[in-house]
Amino acid sequence: MKLFVRQTRSLSLTQEAKEYLPGIRAAFQDLRQATERLLRKDDDHVLTVSTLTSFAAKWLMPRLSQFQQSNPAIDVRVTTSTALVDFARDGVDVAVRHGRGHWPGVRADWLMADDIFPVCSPALLKGKHPLKKPEDLAHHTLLHTSDGFEDDWRVWLTAAGLPLDISKLPGLTSDMAFMTIQSAIDGVGVAIVRTAFVEADIAKGRLVAPFTMSLPADAGFYLAAPEEKADAPKIDAFRKWIVAAAKKRAESERPSARRATR
Repeated sequence: MKLFVRQTRSLSLTQEAKEYLPGIRAAFQDLRQATERLLRKDDDHVLTVSTLTSFAAKWLMPRLSQFQQSNPAIDVRVTTSTALVDFARDGVDVAVRHGRGHWPGVRADWLMADDIFPVCSPALLKGKHPLKKPEDLAHHTLLHTSDGFEDDWRVWLTAAGLPLDISKLPGLTSDMAFMTIQSAIDGVGVAIVRTAFVEADIAKGRLVAPFTMSLPADAGFYLAAPEEKADAPKIDAFRKWIVAAAKKRAESERPSARRATR
């Protein structure tokens, strides 16, 4: 069977080769991935964790040294993505994802729920249009986060009995929550956020919640692992640690911690 046609200065594929190519391309891809898995060194001592960038920056990374101190033989590697992970293809052991925990072929362990509420720099509690009541939001820039959190302002404003037109005023949208949060810290405007992303900034006074009203999110954070590997020692160790850390965080959170004082 002829696969190539010789041109003056190049080779081109025959029709048979074009039909043959997709199949062998997939086979070579499978071979490459299998080889990478085979050659991965110290696999039992390397734990690859995939999570959301904002969750990594605001919650996981500040606590991860605690896990490493308790498990010095495990080398933790953190990657970030908003997409659902393919554990085998992506070489990922566990993932922290926001959702309802229903993913086929995956063991999902509940970590934490979140509330939705506005936050801002303490400076916005003063000035020409101080934030004293929800209606004052009409005088401020609303900070939005895309990629799964687009409806948060609409849901909160509806619950507060405010017109949705407020959320349609010119604002600022970022594709990652930690960027939105940094804009709020810098006094650019008012952000709608999830508890896990801002609890440290509130505790340190970089942010305040100007209103007492918050809403429970309709989903939460889960630790996900493929069912066939969910009980591997390194995964089990990480699961026990992160579940305990999330529980400790929930127990230590006080209802007044999110409220601004004026």
